[in-house]
Amino acid sequence: MRMKVKKVKLSSGDIKRIYFETFPKKERMPFPMMVAMSKLWNTRFWGFYESGVPCGLAYLALNRKIVFVMFLAVDKSLRSKGYGSALLREIHSRYPDKKIIISLEPCDANAPDIALRKRRKAFYMRNGYKETGYRVKLHGIEQEIIVTNGEFIKREFQLFFAIYSNGTMYPRIWEQRESQRME
Repeated sequence: MRMKVKKVKLSSGDIKRIYFETFPKKERMPFPMMVAMSKLWNTRFWGFYESGVPCGLAYLALNRKIVFVMFLAVDKSLRSKGYGSALLREIHSRYPDKKIIISLEPCDANAPDIALRKRRKAFYMRNGYKETGYRVKLHGIEQEIIVTNGEFIKREFQLFFAIYSNGTMYPRIWEQRESQRME
């Protein structure tokens, strides 16, 4: 699988479609804002293509130590065919010395879509991520934090948000209780 990576532009309708089909409205950022933010030194918004066909997207926030994958998506017609793993490998190859952090919906037993959440988490675990034992609340949505390429440090991640957002974001980050953890 040989994918080409392109910066996402406002005119990238194929990537916008994947983004809107993948993420519920309450979890999305405005697409034009994402494109504008990606012009800054600390944000990347990439579209992934194979033979000109749009495969997926990645939206990353970064500093000198951390890459936070805020959005990662594969076109729904291409899921379970190795594209998600290929996207993660591309991110890892570009940032081999940085911690890569992802937040995802927790696998709480009472979640209405628990099977989907477990599959999503298992995908990341197969791709080298590990549980941190921490959760974060971003835009009112509770998420579990997973990491690869290093250990998660709560204070470091809090500082990451403060600096990335120019002091406008201080999300709540806490250690989850053992009873909340699912296998």
